Amino acid sequence: MNSIWNYIADPSHNFLYETTTYLQICAFTIVIAIVIGVGLGVVVSRSAILGFIAINLSGLMRAIPIIAFLIAVLPYLGLGFTPAAVALIILGIPPILLNTYTGLRSIDAAMIDAARGMGMTTWQIIRRVQAPLVMPIIAAGIRTSAIQIIATATLAAFIGADGYGVYIVDGLYKLDNTEILAGAIPVAIIALIVEGFMEILQRVLTPAGLREASGTPQSQVS
Repeated sequence: MNSIWNYIADPSHNFLYETTTYLQICAFTIVIAIVIGVGLGVVVSRSAILGFIAINLSGLMRAIPIIAFLIAVLPYLGLGFTPAAVALIILGIPPILLNTYTGLRSIDAAMIDAARGMGMTTWQIIRRVQAPLVMPIIAAGIRTSAIQIIATATLAAFIGADGYGVYIVDGLYKLDNTEILAGAIPVAIIALIVEGFMEILQRVLTPAGLREASGTPQSQVS
């Protein structure tokens, strides 16, 4: 551990810069994936045909290795942050899209009809009925997506993006375990922190009645 700490503390290794860059790319791609994934999930939930297409495309996207995405965007976006961000966003969308779609489609139509019968407006139905039921499931999808992005962002170093992946890739070439661990350990720590935070958030977003009845809803994707 001393050798790893000495490596991190060495100013020539730019650990603070690589950490900031890694956090930036992860935060940016997670936020964009959430916006696109939730938006698409809401849209396709209104149509069984669109939902079928979206679910199958999501499954296909998840089956393609992330390195293939990175290589595919190289001719169009070049090297560095942009192609890495695009590839990671594509990786992060499917779990959020799938959970948003599943959560909205699982809401009993009778509940919506009952809310309308009570005189609720569309916005009130969304805010008071649909959102409390679907938010824990969406949060589970975001949790899965965020961990995937954080764990995979190191591969962006293969296409010239900075971050912890620089240490891991360079360490692999040099067979330097200290350098590899200097990149891998922070990634694991960040992933654990995000995992814990998202688990707490998921529990907070779950209505008390649902928690008591069946526990916190689990992610619809593995």
